Amino acid sequence: MEAKQETPKLWEATYEAKTAQELADAYGEWAELYDRDTIKVMGYVGPQTAVSMLDGYLNSKGCRVLDAGCGTGLVGEFLKHKGYKNIDAMDYSEDMLVEAEKKSVYKKLFQEDLNEGLEIPDNSYDATICVGTFTYAHVGPEAFEELLRVTKPGGYICFTIRDGAYEEYNYREKMLELEASSQWELQELREADYLVNEKVTAKFCTYKVLAN
Repeated sequence: MEAKQETPKLWEATYEAKTAQELADAYGEWAELYDRDTIKVMGYVGPQTAVSMLDGYLNSKGCRVLDAGCGTGLVGEFLKHKGYKNIDAMDYSEDMLVEAEKKSVYKKLFQEDLNEGLEIPDNSYDATICVGTFTYAHVGPEAFEELLRVTKPGGYICFTIRDGAYEEYNYREKMLELEASSQWELQELREADYLVNEKVTAKFCTYKVLAN
């Protein structure tokens, strides 16, 4: 019961952060227990759902994939399980990256901030996946442009968006703007379970990159 009572406090702290440092501190406190809390207590299924979606569009297990906002590496584990071996990862939280590195599923890990722009060169990846990052108090809609920039034309970007933040953070508006300007093309958007035990759903989206 202690884990069940404590988890919502740690979870809420990541959504109530007012500054980048507060967000980093929240994840720093949670990093070591994140996998246990989210999977066993909260029923976190976002990573496997997103990986399964992206896998349906990729034609090579050897393609280069970026896990943007990788957290503790849960997405990377599911990518590896699907047979992908050429995976890099970035996250804002150094503490979360420490946990991600322990999983030994990534070739490279970078500590970077999507809100500030990435040092990754243009057109570096065949696919980018971003789970749990487009949500409250994390990144703004401009981060979509960074994912487009580092993903090759013809490649795919798969990401989740928490429902309440979809309109409130102008994610929907930016997604439509990028499609109207022929930078990407929607392949799939569906509502699915995200945190089963908390009765939280999210939007799972996949776009094909047209230009950047």
